[in-house]
Amino acid sequence: MKNAADMSDAKPSLHARNFPTAEEDAVVAASRYAGPGSAYRLAFDDKDFLLRDELRPVRMQLELLKPELVQREHGIDATVVVFGSARVVAHDVATAAVAAARDGGDADALKRAEMQLAMSRYYEEARRFGGIVTAQAKRMKDPIAVVTGGGPGVMEAGNRGAFEAGGPSIGLNIVLPHEQAPNDYITPELCFQFHYFALRKMHFLMRAIAIVAFPGGFGTLDELFEALTLMQTGKIRRRPVLLFGREFWTRLVDFDALVATGMISTPDLDLFRFVETADEAWRLIEGHYRLDATANGAAAEDL
Repeated sequence: MKNAADMSDAKPSLHARNFPTAEEDAVVAASRYAGPGSAYRLAFDDKDFLLRDELRPVRMQLELLKPELVQREHGIDATVVVFGSARVVAHDVATAAVAAARDGGDADALKRAEMQLAMSRYYEEARRFGGIVTAQAKRMKDPIAVVTGGGPGVMEAGNRGAFEAGGPSIGLNIVLPHEQAPNDYITPELCFQFHYFALRKMHFLMRAIAIVAFPGGFGTLDELFEALTLMQTGKIRRRPVLLFGREFWTRLVDFDALVATGMISTPDLDLFRFVETADEAWRLIEGHYRLDATANGAAAEDL
Protein backbone atom coordinates (compact mmCIF):
# COMPACT_ATOMS: atom_id res chain seq x y z
CA MET A 1 0.00 0.00 0.00
CA LYS A 2 1.37 3.42 -0.98
CA ASN A 3 1.90 5.97 1.72
CA ALA A 4 1.14 9.68 1.37
CA ALA A 5 4.69 10.44 0.27
CA ASP A 6 4.54 7.89 -2.57
CA MET A 7 1.28 9.36 -3.83
CA SER A 8 2.62 12.91 -3.83
CA ASP A 9 5.63 11.88 -5.93
CA ALA A 10 3.33 11.13 -8.89
CA LYS A 11 2.30 14.80 -9.19
CA PRO A 12 -0.81 14.28 -11.31
CA SER A 13 -1.69 17.16 -13.61
CA LEU A 14 -4.72 19.26 -12.81
CA HIS A 15 -5.42 19.33 -16.54
CA ALA A 16 -5.02 15.63 -17.32
CA ARG A 17 -7.74 14.19 -19.56
CA ASN A 18 -10.55 12.40 -17.80
CA PHE A 19 -11.46 10.34 -20.87
CA PRO A 20 -9.50 8.80 -23.74
CA THR A 21 -9.27 10.80 -26.94
CA ALA A 22 -11.53 9.90 -29.85
CA GLU A 23 -8.44 8.79 -31.77
CA GLU A 24 -7.38 6.44 -28.97
CA ASP A 25 -10.83 4.87 -28.77
CA ALA A 26 -10.95 4.45 -32.56
CA VAL A 27 -7.65 2.53 -32.49
CA VAL A 28 -8.81 0.30 -29.65
CA ALA A 29 -12.16 -0.41 -31.30
CA ALA A 30 -10.61 -1.26 -34.65
CA SER A 31 -8.22 -3.73 -33.04
CA ARG A 32 -10.91 -5.76 -31.30
CA TYR A 33 -13.15 -6.84 -34.13
CA ALA A 34 -12.89 -6.80 -37.89
CA GLY A 35 -15.76 -8.96 -39.03
CA PRO A 36 -16.48 -8.54 -42.76
CA GLY A 37 -19.27 -6.08 -43.44
CA SER A 38 -19.84 -5.47 -39.74
CA ALA A 39 -21.24 -2.29 -38.22
CA TYR A 40 -18.79 -2.42 -35.32
CA ARG A 41 -16.69 0.61 -36.26
CA LEU A 42 -17.28 3.76 -34.24
CA ALA A 43 -19.66 6.03 -36.14
CA PHE A 44 -17.15 8.89 -36.49
CA ASP A 45 -14.51 6.44 -37.77
CA ASP A 46 -16.78 4.77 -40.32
CA LYS A 47 -16.25 6.37 -43.73
CA ASP A 48 -19.03 4.43 -45.43
CA PHE A 49 -21.47 5.60 -42.78
CA LEU A 50 -20.35 9.24 -42.95
CA LEU A 51 -20.78 9.30 -46.73
CA ARG A 52 -24.39 8.15 -46.68
CA ASP A 53 -26.94 10.56 -48.14
CA GLU A 54 -28.69 10.76 -44.79
CA LEU A 55 -25.51 12.15 -43.19
CA ARG A 56 -25.41 15.25 -45.42
CA PRO A 57 -26.38 17.58 -42.54
CA VAL A 58 -23.48 16.22 -40.48
CA ARG A 59 -21.03 16.64 -43.35
CA MET A 60 -22.21 20.20 -43.88
CA GLN A 61 -21.64 20.96 -40.21
CA LEU A 62 -18.14 19.48 -40.38
CA GLU A 63 -17.35 21.50 -43.49
CA LEU A 64 -18.41 24.67 -41.72
CA LEU A 65 -16.54 23.81 -38.54
CA LYS A 66 -13.15 22.61 -39.81
CA PRO A 67 -12.02 25.84 -41.56
CA GLU A 68 -13.45 27.88 -38.68
CA LEU A 69 -11.40 26.07 -36.05
CA VAL A 70 -8.20 25.97 -38.09
CA GLN A 71 -8.33 29.67 -38.98
CA ARG A 72 -9.07 30.55 -35.37
CA GLU A 73 -6.07 28.50 -34.24
CA HIS A 74 -3.88 30.43 -36.70
CA GLY A 75 -5.16 33.80 -35.55
CA ILE A 76 -7.01 34.59 -38.78
CA ASP A 77 -9.70 37.08 -37.79
CA ALA A 78 -9.82 39.47 -40.78
CA THR A 79 -9.39 38.73 -44.47
CA VAL A 80 -9.41 40.49 -47.81
CA VAL A 81 -11.14 38.31 -50.39
CA VAL A 82 -9.84 38.15 -53.96
CA PHE A 83 -12.27 36.79 -56.56
CA GLY A 84 -11.42 36.37 -60.24
CA SER A 85 -11.03 34.10 -63.24
CA ALA A 86 -9.09 30.85 -63.13
CA ARG A 87 -8.19 31.45 -66.79
CA VAL A 88 -6.16 34.65 -66.49
CA VAL A 89 -2.43 33.93 -66.74
CA ALA A 90 0.75 35.74 -65.78
CA HIS A 91 2.21 38.25 -68.24
CA ASP A 92 5.25 36.12 -69.08
CA VAL A 93 3.06 33.09 -69.78
CA ALA A 94 0.76 35.14 -72.00
CA THR A 95 3.70 36.67 -73.87
CA ALA A 96 5.09 33.22 -74.61
CA ALA A 97 1.67 32.07 -75.84
CA VAL A 98 1.47 35.00 -78.28
CA ALA A 99 4.91 34.18 -79.66
CA ALA A 100 3.97 30.52 -80.09
CA ALA A 101 0.71 31.44 -81.84
CA ARG A 102 2.55 33.73 -84.25
CA ASP A 103 5.03 30.99 -85.06
CA GLY A 104 2.18 28.54 -85.62
CA GLY A 105 0.42 30.80 -88.11
CA ASP A 106 -3.05 30.16 -86.66
CA ALA A 107 -4.98 33.46 -86.81
CA ASP A 108 -7.66 32.34 -84.34
CA ALA A 109 -5.07 31.06 -81.87
CA LEU A 110 -3.17 34.34 -82.18
CA LYS A 111 -6.32 36.35 -81.49
CA ARG A 112 -7.04 34.30 -78.36
CA ALA A 113 -3.45 34.62 -77.20
CA GLU A 114 -3.46 38.38 -77.70
CA MET A 115 -6.65 38.68 -75.65
CA GLN A 116 -5.04 36.56 -72.95
CA LEU A 117 -2.05 38.88 -72.99
CA ALA A 118 -4.31 41.92 -72.58
CA MET A 119 -6.10 40.26 -69.65
CA SER A 120 -2.81 39.27 -68.02
CA ARG A 121 -2.54 42.72 -66.50
CA TYR A 122 -5.19 41.62 -64.02
CA TYR A 123 -2.97 38.73 -62.91
CA GLU A 124 -0.17 41.20 -62.25
CA GLU A 125 -2.47 43.61 -60.39
CA ALA A 126 -3.90 40.80 -58.27
CA ARG A 127 -0.38 39.66 -57.45
CA ARG A 128 0.63 43.18 -56.53
CA PHE A 129 -2.55 43.68 -54.51
CA GLY A 130 -1.95 40.51 -52.49
CA GLY A 131 1.54 41.76 -51.75
CA ILE A 132 0.38 45.22 -50.68
CA VAL A 133 -2.29 43.88 -48.32
CA THR A 134 0.16 41.47 -46.73
CA ALA A 135 2.98 43.98 -46.38
CA GLN A 136 0.68 46.59 -44.85
CA ALA A 137 -0.89 44.04 -42.52
CA LYS A 138 2.51 43.31 -41.00
CA ARG A 139 2.58 46.88 -39.70
CA MET A 140 -0.81 46.66 -38.07
CA LYS A 141 -1.89 45.63 -34.62
CA ASP A 142 -4.71 43.54 -36.10
CA PRO A 143 -3.50 41.20 -38.89
CA ILE A 144 -5.24 40.89 -42.25
CA ALA A 145 -4.82 37.85 -44.51
CA VAL A 146 -5.48 37.39 -48.22
CA VAL A 147 -7.97 34.65 -49.13
CA THR A 148 -8.82 33.33 -52.59
CA GLY A 149 -10.62 30.39 -54.12
CA GLY A 150 -7.29 28.60 -54.11
CA GLY A 151 -7.08 27.76 -57.81
CA PRO A 152 -5.10 29.12 -60.77
CA GLY A 153 -5.39 32.47 -62.55
CA VAL A 154 -6.35 35.50 -60.49
CA MET A 155 -6.66 33.28 -57.42
CA GLU A 156 -3.07 32.13 -57.83
CA ALA A 157 -1.96 35.71 -58.32
CA GLY A 158 -3.56 36.90 -55.07
CA ASN A 159 -2.03 34.03 -53.12
CA ARG A 160 1.30 34.56 -54.84
CA GLY A 161 1.48 38.19 -53.85
CA ALA A 162 0.76 37.33 -50.22
CA PHE A 163 3.30 34.50 -50.28
CA GLU A 164 6.01 36.68 -51.79
CA ALA A 165 5.37 39.30 -49.10
CA GLY A 166 5.95 36.66 -46.45
CA GLY A 167 2.45 36.48 -44.98
CA PRO A 168 -0.32 33.90 -44.66
CA SER A 169 -2.10 32.95 -47.85
CA ILE A 170 -5.47 31.20 -47.61
CA GLY A 171 -7.08 29.05 -50.29
CA LEU A 172 -10.70 27.86 -50.16
CA ASN A 173 -10.69 25.19 -52.85
CA ILE A 174 -13.75 23.39 -54.19
CA VAL A 175 -14.00 19.87 -55.63
CA LEU A 176 -14.50 20.35 -59.39
CA PRO A 177 -13.78 18.19 -62.44
CA HIS A 178 -11.33 20.80 -63.78
CA GLU A 179 -9.50 24.05 -62.98
CA GLN A 180 -9.35 23.54 -59.24
CA ALA A 181 -6.10 22.07 -57.98
CA PRO A 182 -4.60 24.20 -55.20
CA ASN A 183 -2.00 26.66 -56.45
CA ASP A 184 1.56 26.58 -55.12
CA TYR A 185 1.34 29.78 -53.06
CA ILE A 186 -1.19 28.81 -50.40
CA THR A 187 0.02 28.33 -46.84
CA PRO A 188 -0.34 24.54 -46.46
CA GLU A 189 -2.02 24.80 -43.04
CA LEU A 190 -4.56 27.20 -44.57
CA CYS A 191 -5.33 25.23 -47.73
CA PHE A 192 -8.91 23.99 -47.44
CA GLN A 193 -11.16 21.94 -49.69
CA PHE A 194 -14.95 22.17 -49.87
CA HIS A 195 -17.64 19.95 -51.28
CA TYR A 196 -20.47 22.47 -50.81
CA PHE A 197 -20.34 25.78 -52.69
CA ALA A 198 -22.66 27.40 -50.14
CA LEU A 199 -20.37 26.70 -47.19
CA ARG A 200 -17.34 27.83 -49.14
CA LYS A 201 -19.05 31.14 -49.87
CA MET A 202 -19.93 31.51 -46.19
CA HIS A 203 -16.27 31.17 -45.29
CA PHE A 204 -15.33 33.78 -47.89
CA LEU A 205 -17.57 36.28 -46.11
CA MET A 206 -17.31 35.33 -42.43
CA ARG A 207 -14.01 37.18 -41.92
CA ALA A 208 -14.00 39.49 -44.95
CA ILE A 209 -13.26 43.16 -44.34
CA ALA A 210 -13.22 43.81 -48.10
CA ILE A 211 -14.08 41.99 -51.32
CA VAL A 212 -12.06 42.55 -54.47
CA ALA A 213 -13.42 41.15 -57.73
CA PHE A 214 -11.25 40.91 -60.81
CA PRO A 215 -12.68 39.95 -64.22
CA GLY A 216 -14.08 36.44 -64.21
CA GLY A 217 -16.79 34.13 -65.43
CA PHE A 218 -19.82 32.46 -63.89
CA GLY A 219 -18.05 31.59 -60.63
CA THR A 220 -16.81 35.13 -60.05
CA LEU A 221 -20.23 36.57 -60.88
CA ASP A 222 -21.92 34.12 -58.53
CA GLU A 223 -19.62 35.02 -55.63
CA LEU A 224 -19.74 38.76 -56.27
CA PHE A 225 -23.50 39.12 -56.69
CA GLU A 226 -24.31 36.94 -53.70
CA ALA A 227 -22.14 39.23 -51.56
CA LEU A 228 -23.82 42.33 -53.02
CA THR A 229 -27.26 40.82 -52.42
CA LEU A 230 -26.45 40.06 -48.78
CA MET A 231 -25.30 43.64 -48.25
CA GLN A 232 -28.24 45.11 -50.17
CA THR A 233 -30.70 43.16 -48.02
CA GLY A 234 -28.89 43.84 -44.76
CA LYS A 235 -28.02 40.21 -44.10
CA ILE A 236 -24.36 41.17 -43.65
CA ARG A 237 -22.71 44.48 -42.84
CA ARG A 238 -21.47 46.66 -45.64
CA ARG A 239 -17.80 46.55 -46.49
CA PRO A 240 -15.73 47.76 -49.45
CA VAL A 241 -16.49 45.87 -52.66
CA LEU A 242 -14.00 46.82 -55.35
CA LEU A 243 -14.37 45.82 -59.00
CA PHE A 244 -11.10 45.83 -60.93
CA GLY A 245 -11.50 47.13 -64.46
CA ARG A 246 -14.38 49.54 -65.06
CA GLU A 247 -14.36 48.82 -68.80
CA PHE A 248 -14.79 45.08 -68.26
CA TRP A 249 -17.54 45.35 -65.66
CA THR A 250 -19.62 48.06 -67.35
CA ARG A 251 -19.47 46.17 -70.63
CA LEU A 252 -20.50 42.97 -68.87
CA VAL A 253 -23.27 44.42 -66.66
CA ASP A 254 -25.41 47.42 -67.53
CA PHE A 255 -25.81 48.72 -63.99
CA ASP A 256 -27.57 51.87 -65.20
CA ALA A 257 -30.17 49.74 -66.96
CA LEU A 258 -30.86 47.93 -63.69
CA VAL A 259 -31.58 51.29 -62.08
CA ALA A 260 -33.61 52.60 -65.04
CA THR A 261 -35.85 49.53 -65.07
CA GLY A 262 -36.35 49.65 -61.31
CA MET A 263 -34.55 46.36 -60.69
CA ILE A 264 -32.24 48.08 -58.20
CA SER A 265 -32.26 51.50 -56.57
CA THR A 266 -29.77 54.28 -57.29
CA PRO A 267 -28.22 53.96 -53.78
CA ASP A 268 -27.46 50.30 -54.56
CA LEU A 269 -24.75 51.52 -56.91
CA ASP A 270 -22.88 52.71 -53.82
CA LEU A 271 -22.38 49.11 -52.74
CA PHE A 272 -19.30 48.86 -54.97
CA ARG A 273 -16.52 50.94 -56.49
CA PHE A 274 -14.47 50.53 -59.64
CA VAL A 275 -10.69 50.48 -59.37
CA GLU A 276 -7.87 50.03 -61.84
CA THR A 277 -4.75 49.44 -59.76
CA ALA A 278 -3.69 47.62 -56.62
CA ASP A 279 -2.59 50.88 -55.02
CA GLU A 280 -5.98 52.48 -55.63
CA ALA A 281 -7.75 49.45 -54.15
CA TRP A 282 -5.65 49.50 -51.01
CA ARG A 283 -6.15 53.25 -50.53
CA LEU A 284 -9.93 52.77 -50.58
CA ILE A 285 -9.76 49.98 -48.00
CA GLU A 286 -7.35 52.01 -45.89
CA GLY A 287 -9.63 55.04 -46.05
CA HIS A 288 -12.78 53.08 -45.27
CA TYR A 289 -11.32 51.68 -42.04
CA ARG A 290 -9.19 54.73 -41.24
CA LEU A 291 -6.13 52.57 -40.85
CA ASP A 292 -4.01 55.14 -39.08
CA ALA A 293 -1.43 55.11 -36.31
CA THR A 294 -4.03 55.29 -33.55
CA ALA A 295 -6.00 52.27 -34.72
CA ASN A 296 -3.12 50.05 -35.79
CA GLY A 297 0.02 50.99 -33.94
CA ALA A 298 1.79 51.91 -37.18
CA ALA A 299 3.31 55.15 -38.31
CA ALA A 300 0.89 57.11 -40.47
CA GLU A 301 3.54 57.56 -43.15
CA ASP A 302 3.94 53.78 -43.36
CA LEU A 303 0.36 53.15 -44.44
